[in-house]
Amino acid sequence: MASVELRHLRYLLAVAEQGNFTRAAEDLHISQPTLSQQIKQLEKTVGVQLLDRTGRTVQLTDAGVVYTEHARRALRDLAAAERAIHDVQDLTRGHLRLGVTPTFTAYLIGPLTAELHTRHPGVGLTLTETTQDRIETALLADDLDLGIAFAGTHLPGLTGTALFTETLSLVTGAERARTVPDPLPAAALQREQLALLTGDFATRGHIDDYFAQHRTTPRISVEANSIQALTEIVRRTDLATVLPDAVTDDHPHLAPVPLDPPLPTRTVTLLHREGAYRSAASRAFTRLTHDLVRARGYAPVG
Repeated sequence: MASVELRHLRYLLAVAEQGNFTRAAEDLHISQPTLSQQIKQLEKTVGVQLLDRTGRTVQLTDAGVVYTEHARRALRDLAAAERAIHDVQDLTRGHLRLGVTPTFTAYLIGPLTAELHTRHPGVGLTLTETTQDRIETALLADDLDLGIAFAGTHLPGLTGTALFTETLSLVTGAERARTVPDPLPAAALQREQLALLTGDFATRGHIDDYFAQHRTTPRISVEANSIQALTEIVRRTDLATVLPDAVTDDHPHLAPVPLDPPLPTRTVTLLHREGAYRSAASRAFTRLTHDLVRARGYAPVG
C-alpha cells in the first residue's frame, strides 16, 4: 500500500487555501497537471475524496476538512521537531520569532532587541508588528514563538505570563503642558482637539471606552496608524494625544497630563502556545524580558 508523503499534505493545504488548482500550482512552483495528479494519488491512498471539484471553486469535502486539520497539525509538529533538533543550548546561534502589537515598538522593542543582541549576538530575531488577534492566531499556527500583547481572554491553547502594568495619560507638547490643569478632569476633554491612533489599534478602543464611560466627546482632528507620527504632531502643534506613559518618558519634547479619573491600566503579557517546544532562544528572551522590565522600573502587576 502506498504511503502518504509530506508533499501530498502541502499540496492539499495549498489547494484548500486557494480554492483553485491553477493558483495553488503557481504558489507551489509546479505544473497544474502535476498537482492534480498528486492530489488524486493522495485521495487514492487514503481511500476517500478530499476535494469537491464540481463548483466554480474547489472546496474541501467533509472528510477533507477533517484530514486537513490533521495535516496542518502534523506539518506544524514536524517543523517544531526540526527546530528542536537544531536548537543550540549555549545560544551561540539560534532564532526567535516574536510578534508584538504596534504600541510596544514605540518603547519596548528597541531596548529588548539591544539586550538580546548584547547577551546573545548569535541569536537572530524575526519581529512581526501586527494586531493581537493575528499574534494569537500565529502562535497557534506555530508561525511565532512568543507574542507581547495585553492580558485578557485569549484563544484556547495559549497561555501568558504577566510582565508589567501599562499606564496611559493625556500627552501634550512640553511647553503646553505647563498651561494644562494637573490633573485634567475628564469632562474638560470636551474642549480638547486630539490626535489619536486609528481604530484598528487596541489602544484606541481602550481610549474610546474611557470617553464613552465618562460621556465626553473630544474633537478628533487627526487619526494616524503610527505612534511616531502622533508624537511629532503633538510636539509641533497644540493638539493632544493619549499614549502609554513609557512612550512619553522617553521623549524630551512631550509631557504627560494625568486625567481625573485616570485611564484604566492594562497588563502587558508575554504569550506562547501551550505545549509548544520552548527553544533556548525563547527561554533566554523570556528571562531577559523580565530582567529589563525590572531594570526600567515599569509598574509591577498587581
